[in-house]
Amino acid sequence: MHESVLLKEAIDSLNLKEDSLVIDMTLGFAGHSSQILKRIKTGYLFAFDQDEEALSYSQKKLETIGTNFKIFDSNFVHAKEKLQELGIEQVDAILYDLGVSSPQLDEDYRGFSYHQDAPLDMRMDQDNKMTAKQIVNTYSEKELGRIFTQYGESKFSSSIARNIIRHRQKKEIETTLKLVEIIKEAVPMKERLKKHPAKQIFQALRIEVNHELEVLEHSLEDALTLIKPGGRIAVITFHSLEDRIVKQKFKKVCSTDKISQGLPNIPKEYLPDFKLITKKGLRPSEEEQEKNHRSRSATLRVIEKIK
Repeated sequence: MHESVLLKEAIDSLNLKEDSLVIDMTLGFAGHSSQILKRIKTGYLFAFDQDEEALSYSQKKLETIGTNFKIFDSNFVHAKEKLQELGIEQVDAILYDLGVSSPQLDEDYRGFSYHQDAPLDMRMDQDNKMTAKQIVNTYSEKELGRIFTQYGESKFSSSIARNIIRHRQKKEIETTLKLVEIIKEAVPMKERLKKHPAKQIFQALRIEVNHELEVLEHSLEDALTLIKPGGRIAVITFHSLEDRIVKQKFKKVCSTDKISQGLPNIPKEYLPDFKLITKKGLRPSEEEQEKNHRSRSATLRVIEKIK
């Protein structure tokens, strides 16, 4: 089963009280949510996910702890409007764990893994019409190159895109391992020995299928308005693209504007509304990285609303 990364650090960073109202933006298999629920005996947990299997599993798991929770079958980008429908304007803590859960990676039929053969799917939300198969077989060479560069940060985006076009002209590309084969062909052998050449391309396809970066940016903006003074937002990221978005957003809202920076006494209204709790991103311990290899790329960033 899925092991939540930075579990204790993330929960501790939220500064929870018994009566806290909390949003878990990425419920998954309730690793973080179950620990949150144990700490908020008289509070309430709102959790979001769009993966049917995760929703079903987590509902049962959380029911063994308490009844003071509500799970939404929805992308977290809709969190603000869903809470407003319930008359909730602000909460005490918000958590994001942006990693793809281990069961999603391990289940071969989901198409997230480049180690197992499966249909090219990669949808977090099974109702989503867009799949990785569609992207691989319909995007132009230029569009494929763009997403492999932008979302995969691959040095071999152009040659991989070119090779995909060449192969799909003969036959539609339908499975993960067929795509892996095509990617490998386009990457020099010495580079293949350094790291798996499909990792960055599969990341790029997953981000494109699920619009992950746009969703994150939009949701973070909403989170800043949802959090009460004294409340905290914690985000666990797993690759540099996500982390850059979070880092820049947090830095911006925690900084004094340039005009007031030179003043000896900055008026209160010009001080930032938030402060950084983690000056640098917090990384998993060596012990956790050893135990759970998927935690190695994780970074936790936390801010607190101060006014």
